Formats: sequence, C-alpha cells, structure tokens
Amino acid sequence: MGLRWGILGAASIADSAIIPAIQANSGSTVVSIASRDPDRASALGKKHGVQRGETYSKMLASDDVDAVYIPLPVASHLEWIKHALAAGKHVLCEKPLAMNCDEIRELIVLRDESKLVCAEGMMIIHNPQWKAAMDLVSTGAIGELKRVDGCFSYYLDDPSSIRNQGKLGGGALRDIGVYPVAATRIVTGLEPTHLECIATVNDQFATDTYADCTVQFPGFELHFYCSTLMGRRQSMVFHGTKGWFEFSAPFTSARYRDAELILRRDIDGEFVVRHFGHTRVQYERMIANFEQAVLAGHALAYPLESSLLNQRVIDVALAGGGTLL
Repeated sequence: MGLRWGILGAASIADSAIIPAIQANSGSTVVSIASRDPDRASALGKKHGVQRGETYSKMLASDDVDAVYIPLPVASHLEWIKHALAAGKHVLCEKPLAMNCDEIRELIVLRDESKLVCAEGMMIIHNPQWKAAMDLVSTGAIGELKRVDGCFSYYLDDPSSIRNQGKLGGGALRDIGVYPVAATRIVTGLEPTHLECIATVNDQFATDTYADCTVQFPGFELHFYCSTLMGRRQSMVFHGTKGWFEFSAPFTSARYRDAELILRRDIDGEFVVRHFGHTRVQYERMIANFEQAVLAGHALAYPLESSLLNQRVIDVALAGGGTLL
C-alpha cells in the first residue's frame, strides 16, 4: 500500500524524477497534477498516465490526495506548504525548502501542530554512494579527514528561468550550493562553525551566479564553489591523512555522467573504483522513506531540523560569511 499523490506544479523535476519515482513505488499513485496552466498540467499528466489536471486549490481540497509534492519556485514554497498542511496533506517539497531559516522555523511549528509529515526533498542522502562515503570516514579508511573539496556548476543564461530570478529565490547558492554543504554534513555527521564566501551577483538577474566558499568544520575545512554560468561540473573529494576518495557524479548523474567512487589509500596502496550507475535510485528511495514516515511512523532520513541546519549555512553565505554557532 502506498500514498495517493498530487503534484502541485508542473516543473521539469516532477516530470524527470519525482513522478517516475512515485510510480516505481509499489502501491503508490499520482492521482492529480495541478498547474496554473491547464494545458501544461494536461500534457504532463498524459505523458505519465495521470488523468486529472486541476488548480492548486482544487487539488488541496480533494479527499483522494494524501500527500503533495511541491516543485514551485523557492519563494512560493512557504505559502503553498502552509496551504497544504492546512488542508491536511503531507508535504514533500523540492529543495531548497525555503528562502531563509525563519521560514523553516515556521514550518517546524506548523508540522508539529498539524502532526503531518513535512520534508525537504534532499534526495542525495538516499543515494548508496553516500552510505559508502559515511562508512569510509567513520571507519578511518582514509585516516583523519582534513579537507573536503566540492563543486557544482551549469551554464544557464536564460533570464526567464526561475533559477535566474532573485525575487523567486534563484541563484547558485540556493539552487546547487546546498549540495556540497549537505553532503559534507551527511558524510561526517558534523556541523560547520564558520564560513567565508566570495560571491558574484549578476545585475540583470539579481542572483548570485558564482560563489566560492570556505566552511570550517571541527577538524577540517570544506572548500566549494558553485555557479549557474560555468560549464557543467560536479565533484566531491574527501581527503584524509591516509588517503582520499572522490565522487565523479555526486549529485545528479542523469544530467552529467554515471556515478563512481574512486578510493586511494596510502597505507596499503589500495586503488578502487566503485560504480554506482544512475542516481535515479535516490529519488525512489526518498519517496519510499517519506511514505514509510507517513504510513508507519518511521524516521525521516532528512527531517526539517536538518534542513534548518543546512539553510543557516546558505543564509550566512548569502550575507558574505560569518559565525555559524
């Protein structure tokens, strides 16, 4: 048995990842797609075998929708999560969850009051390659972790894209800077203490199109950059006293390359390449974890409290840096 889902917004991520992930989960169904553009909702529904297209409000009033996935622009997340919770729907929302920490704090209160499940779609925590990374760090396979390097970039100069509209919550740090931060926190189980950030703001878009950050963690540093106006690249490297490992496609392999983990250890000369293939599995596992939280009371892998801790890093980065304690 699974949940009956409504997709509140016809964004590309719903088409490429979320709807297929829901339909791959045994017993789960997408019963409705809502959009401000009826033709767009109808076209997306037809592609995935979903018969019903309707308005946001009609979907939230439907008795046959248990949970909604929200892929709207970031600036609209808080408003529609609140509407969905008020309508008695469980909510999974595309990352980044909110514009700032204050909005997430508000959502935590609403979640607790409603007793509903509400979560951010931080899909990478469900990817098997990150479990492998946690094991390597926790077992000391690369010695004492000293440095993490990350990057995430793509080139998008279309001013009509929501990623290039500051008032809608666009920009590199919000869209993709969240990933190196979340990945480092997930792998190490540690929280950062201080951050320095140099960002380039595009006057036309009113967004940060490039950001270079140094983040202090207990015992090591994370150095990462992100950009919406640079050639496509993804990488994460964890470097310790006795070795290192690197991910070739740490975040979204479908648009980049198949995922590999490369491990080199000085203590025994080990050099290993582990293949993880396509990262679509992370979306399927995210949906399964969310549904288990709703139907069986299981713990979320990435609760709102973790979203809040990640957002505080982005908030400080957007402010130019500072203390995170």
